[in-house]
Amino acid sequence: MTLLENIKYRFKNAGIVEQLIHINLAGFLLVHLANVFGFFFKSNTNFLVKWFTLPASFDDFIVKPWTIITYGFLHTNFLHILFNLIALFYIGNLFKHYFTSKQLLNFYVLGTLFGGVVFMASYNFFPVFSGDIDDSVLLGASAGISAIFIGIATYMPNYELKFPLIGFVKLWVLACVWIAFDIIQIPTGNAGGHLAHLGGALFGFFYVRSASNKELDIFTAINKLFKKKDQKLTTVYNSGNKTSSNKTSKSVINKTKNQEKIDAILDKIGKSGYDTLSKDEKEFLFKQGKN
Repeated sequence: MTLLENIKYRFKNAGIVEQLIHINLAGFLLVHLANVFGFFFKSNTNFLVKWFTLPASFDDFIVKPWTIITYGFLHTNFLHILFNLIALFYIGNLFKHYFTSKQLLNFYVLGTLFGGVVFMASYNFFPVFSGDIDDSVLLGASAGISAIFIGIATYMPNYELKFPLIGFVKLWVLACVWIAFDIIQIPTGNAGGHLAHLGGALFGFFYVRSASNKELDIFTAINKLFKKKDQKLTTVYNSGNKTSSNKTSKSVINKTKNQEKIDAILDKIGKSGYDTLSKDEKEFLFKQGKN
């Protein structure tokens, strides 16, 4: 297997969080390779940065409409991508415990899009940015990551994470700190980036708040799924055979006990998180899902 085939195989079989990390890393490497070529050919303009970062100017954006998404996969600074990918790894995997890969990708992409809209709207509306519109661009994964983090914090605000020297902190507290940092840093520099982060955060918050009315609660959905299966399994025909009747009664009793155990496990997940389950509880839930 060649190196390229190995990379393709690993990417194809990776989870959505790892795939997003790989794409961002690839974008970072390509930007710096383009810088090397630019150095040799005496070019001061990196064509990747020029064509894939989001411009603040609407006139420039109309020529490059794809940048409303592509900017979210592009980084030029090592510390910028390092902190973003660390945050994406931990926040993304927390999100994956309660939502699907498709939902995580939706939060990332739509959070990126919404953050870009807030960025452009701010630069074209607020007078403080009037002299910087033509020279300002946006790049980085922070808006998408903000959407994921604020989304999961809105979904389960009382979920607690443990930090060294601090102890347990609830997600809603971390979310408030996350947003507060962006707000207070707007006047100090990189205002467009902080506004985009807030745009992504707003998307995550309002998306979860509105979707909750349509039963976003994944545990309720799982619970109903098991109950539907349970109902199907306990609906049997009456053949008049005593042995068959005894087997049916035992089956109903077993299914009732299983359902009670499933309900208890789901309640435990809802209160404390999936990671608090024992190995036996995880295996039991997995087996029930396959039945």
